[in-house]
Amino acid sequence: MRPTVTDALFLGLLKSILGEDGLRYSDAQKVVYASDAYTLEKSLPGIVALPRTTREVSELLRACHEHKVPVVPRGAGTGLAGGSTAGGDAILLCLSRMNQILSVDLPNRRLRAQAGAININLTKAVASEGYQFAPDPSSQGASTIGGNIANNAGGPHTLKYGVTVNHILSLQVVLPDGEVMELSTEDSGYDLVGLVTGSEGTLAVVTEATVKLVKTPDSVRTLLVVCDTIDDATAMISAIIAAGILPAALEMIDKTILQAVEAAYKLGLPTDAEAVLLIEVDGVEAGIDRQAGKISAICQALGALRIEAAKDAADRARLWTARKKSVGTLGRLTPSHCTQDGVVPRTKLPQILREIAAIGIKYRLRIANVFHAGDGNLHPVVLFDERDPEEVKRVIAAGGEILRACVNAGGALTGEHGIGIEKRDFLDLVFSPDDLDAMAKVRGAFNPDGLLNPGKLLPFGGTCCPQLHQPETEAMLRLTKTRAAAV
Repeated sequence: MRPTVTDALFLGLLKSILGEDGLRYSDAQKVVYASDAYTLEKSLPGIVALPRTTREVSELLRACHEHKVPVVPRGAGTGLAGGSTAGGDAILLCLSRMNQILSVDLPNRRLRAQAGAININLTKAVASEGYQFAPDPSSQGASTIGGNIANNAGGPHTLKYGVTVNHILSLQVVLPDGEVMELSTEDSGYDLVGLVTGSEGTLAVVTEATVKLVKTPDSVRTLLVVCDTIDDATAMISAIIAAGILPAALEMIDKTILQAVEAAYKLGLPTDAEAVLLIEVDGVEAGIDRQAGKISAICQALGALRIEAAKDAADRARLWTARKKSVGTLGRLTPSHCTQDGVVPRTKLPQILREIAAIGIKYRLRIANVFHAGDGNLHPVVLFDERDPEEVKRVIAAGGEILRACVNAGGALTGEHGIGIEKRDFLDLVFSPDDLDAMAKVRGAFNPDGLLNPGKLLPFGGTCCPQLHQPETEAMLRLTKTRAAAV
């Protein structure tokens, strides 16, 4: 019989592994772990465990495996799809204390860090030597490398530099039964590093990672392109890529976001424009002005109202504040907001943005847009009040329609935020039952008892999905659950 997480004998076992300081029991202590950054569903975990070493993670997972207690890995909780939330019968395994950079090997351009190390700290550790860790999610000031690996995170510079998996050389992982393994891209046979990256903590717990370092570009040019309409902005995006130019970053910010950011930070942004593009090119000094000039010429030909070039590093940081701090400023406009993460082909951006606007009108919701335009990774942000149950239902329904619209446009359910609990019941829109069975079998090979992050990524049972969903189905309404103790 499975013990409860507060069973005296089991609790004593956990204390012997982590010590009293390594556990959190009270509701007041656990409430900060009840949700991730934006997911509607909230629940208090049974216990929060805070290990400091791989050995402690291994011993804890072994104990939970022997006693059949579920475990949910978590980094900084900056996720957006509910992948790091745990129920009252589970241990929430928070790796935030495992935050050390263990070694730096500049001749071989690699760095070793614990899973709880903050993304931006990897770059800070080598910036003075002219290197950086390229993946840069907007949460990089808080998100951990372990969480980035779990969701295969991207960021504004994904367009040129790729997502997290393109920068991982090896992983130390702990399997659900406590076994510690080292996985490397240099291993022969199956690419287990690639398999674990993006698996959302359902296969193993990452405790350390060796990452690639890349040289900091010699030169950078950053442009802010002011657009009269969203259609003008999307036309510029497609034209830049079609011209054979690959910017390091190509972001779009709409009027709602611009107004919120400007109110918060007084950056001098054009709050009357319908949209702006933030475009960056980098590389060697020779030729970079020519590349930026070609982009400017394309945008001018397609109706740009104004093009502003960053004058220096401080000015570049000012422009990037408009993007990096964008979603956080929406608290000025609304008590609650949630962000979707669908992907469409670049050429379908005008169509999908019109559809998103129509969905907002249909459900009487305000939707803002800020996203990675260069690779069609949308982030429509729905503004609402979580205290209004009827409005929450409309938000969920609108989110479902946005995802279906992305898939119907030839896209996908997620670009970097993951599936978690938010999108798991939509997987049959893009995968067949056979596809889902294959995924479930892979998960079963690593996690045969289903104790590691249960209920995430794949639909319940792991082998099937409901048929096409309607907004009011039980699967969608399940996301409306909130627990008063957690808010």
